[in-house]
Amino acid sequence: MAVLGVGILIALVILQSSANEQRDQALKLESHSYDVMILTRTLSGSIARAEAALGRYVISGDEGIGREFTDQWDQARAQIDRLDAATNDNPDQQAAIDRLRAAFERRGDELSVTALSTAYKKNSQAYSRYYEAGRSSSLRSIDGELDHITAAEHDLLDERTAAAMASVKRSSEIARTLSIFGILIVLSAIVLGALTIAAMQERAAARAEADSERERSAMLEEAVGEATLALSQQEAKLRQVQKMEAVGQLTGGIAHDFNNMLAVVLGGLELARRSLENDPGSALRHLDNATEGANRAAALTRRLLAFSREEALNPEAIKPIDAIAGMSDLFDRTLGDAILIERADDGSDWAIWADRHELENTLLNLAVNARDAMDGRGTLSIRTSVMTLTAGQVGNCQDGDHVAIAVADTGCGMSPEVIERVFEPFFTTKPVGKGTGLGLSQIFAFVRQSGGEIAIESTPGKGTVVTLYLPRHMAAGDTATAIEPTANTHDTPAITGLGILVVEDDPRVLTATVGTLEELGHRVVPCADPLDAPRTIDEAGPFDLIVSDVLMPGQTGPEMVAGLLAQRPHLAVLFVTGYAGDGSAADFGGRAVLRKPFTLAGLEQAIADAMAFAPSTTSPDQLAAE
Repeated sequence: MAVLGVGILIALVILQSSANEQRDQALKLESHSYDVMILTRTLSGSIARAEAALGRYVISGDEGIGREFTDQWDQARAQIDRLDAATNDNPDQQAAIDRLRAAFERRGDELSVTALSTAYKKNSQAYSRYYEAGRSSSLRSIDGELDHITAAEHDLLDERTAAAMASVKRSSEIARTLSIFGILIVLSAIVLGALTIAAMQERAAARAEADSERERSAMLEEAVGEATLALSQQEAKLRQVQKMEAVGQLTGGIAHDFNNMLAVVLGGLELARRSLENDPGSALRHLDNATEGANRAAALTRRLLAFSREEALNPEAIKPIDAIAGMSDLFDRTLGDAILIERADDGSDWAIWADRHELENTLLNLAVNARDAMDGRGTLSIRTSVMTLTAGQVGNCQDGDHVAIAVADTGCGMSPEVIERVFEPFFTTKPVGKGTGLGLSQIFAFVRQSGGEIAIESTPGKGTVVTLYLPRHMAAGDTATAIEPTANTHDTPAITGLGILVVEDDPRVLTATVGTLEELGHRVVPCADPLDAPRTIDEAGPFDLIVSDVLMPGQTGPEMVAGLLAQRPHLAVLFVTGYAGDGSAADFGGRAVLRKPFTLAGLEQAIADAMAFAPSTTSPDQLAAE
């Protein structure tokens, strides 16, 4: 109602303002019409006075009276100009003014001849011309046009006055209507106020009753808030305890595994040193044991680093059937004789697109978990099959063909509560020191990186089935046969005699790398600071290959190489990194990458790869084998 009242008030103000403007405009137009009519009458009088002066001049021949005639006629001409300016907004009046001006000029010519005859003392001729001028048509035209202009302006004044009156009448009617609405609104406001007072009285009674309830509710809320705060504090403490427990499990498991591996490495090296002179064969055996321990440590490090990877390091087309068959000896050595391994497949040779090392590591992790669940004795089943899934049929999988790899055991099984947490990093049901809790988390990451899904079915006391659903690869991998990793091949001929610049900030790694390269028959120059690399190349060059670490203080390996290749594009490059999160192959400009720790054979193969693929032809996804 307030909005309506304000609207009506604004409308009344606007209406009144509009009426005032229309009235002012009507008065202005009325004044203008009066001015035009006055100018018309004044012009008529000026013309009459000029002709009267001419008559007196003809009779008397007085030059002063003749100048009076000329002045009056010029004044009449000026009045016609003002009349023309006053009616320039009316085309009809302008046409009449033009006709008036023409008649005035003709009349002026006629009277000028009479005045000229008088000036030359031709009185009889002047009388005759003056008499004829009194009956001239131009005089009648002037009178007629003046009457026409006056009548037209009078009619226009009547029209404007009628329009103004109609507008005032219309405004009055609208104002009257708005006033009626305003009265209705006031009456409605009075009724609404009465209803509001009644409602406020009822509300006051209800408020008095609710005050006591509010006080009790406030006391209850305060008690609930205190209890919630205490519960939140306890939950925060519990989460912190769980985090510390997970970290403790992780560090305990890693420390246990690394201690075992380091014990093998250190013990093997010490025994090899003692046996080096007396029993070279035994020394070689001890060195082999130390190497195996170091390789196991490197594999554990790769498992930890797997969580930081955003994509598989070296994906390829793989037939899971061939990969499982190639791991037979590894399964046998890892699981022991007390576990029976059963393999089955549906005869399909479908391929998947994944990292071979990660696939093998995933299958081995599942097998080890199954062994621990069966306490070292039971039946492990690995079955491959093919199927076509619809979108969302298994987890968040996409629709299409998939290869299913099911690993089943006859162990203790898992409860639903444990199944919900098995993929959490660092979660493990194994005793302290028996596991890091990274196995199933790494498997989950691998499956998701490969675009697949994972499902677990388990019954306490009966066993567990873990099934991997990996998308089928439809490219050339469908017909390719499985091959061994590059590190296990020896088809690439050895390359010797290269000039190699090694850039590494760790002095121990730098010494070991230089020694290994010299053992392979290369000319090697060390450089401990990437900022000194350009000067070293100029002083100790030429070089065929740059072997560079990735993360170094002052400048990274890729940054250093980019600067060097700008002036020396012929140099081959091999990056060496100890952390998978350093970057993807694309971040290294398509250069070969060798991961630490590496073997002598792996380094030799990486050098061959770096030299074989020039910077202009290196594949962006090419990574050197370890």
